[in-house]
Amino acid sequence: QVQLVESGGGLVQPGGSLRLSCAASGFTFSSYAMSWHRQAPGKERELVARITSVGGITNYADSVKGRFTISRDNTKNTVYLQMASLKPEDTAVYYCNAKHVYGMDYWGKGTLVTVSS
Repeated sequence: QVQLVESGGGLVQPGGSLRLSCAASGFTFSSYAMSWHRQAPGKERELVARITSVGGITNYADSVKGRFTISRDNTKNTVYLQMASLKPEDTAVYYCNAKHVYGMDYWGKGTLVTVSS
């Protein structure tokens, strides 16, 4: 049974930091590109950051470059999103995604991040 379970969300003040985690099970984690997406109220879901299965190549949305860092630990089947210098506009539900080159595509249920004073 495939599972992606996000954790680490919560309420943080502007300028603060959070680290999100996504624990994967039920598939060969190291063979999948992993990504974080977010969806703010009334907006479409958008890609935040992605890391490849081989080589750990990363890419980021322009809005989070220099503030967010995605990483993965294939020994723990976990992907992380370190978020710093958080802004109110980063408030959203953050979702973890696993995608294989052959098309398999899995989503977690999300974790809420609220940036507010």
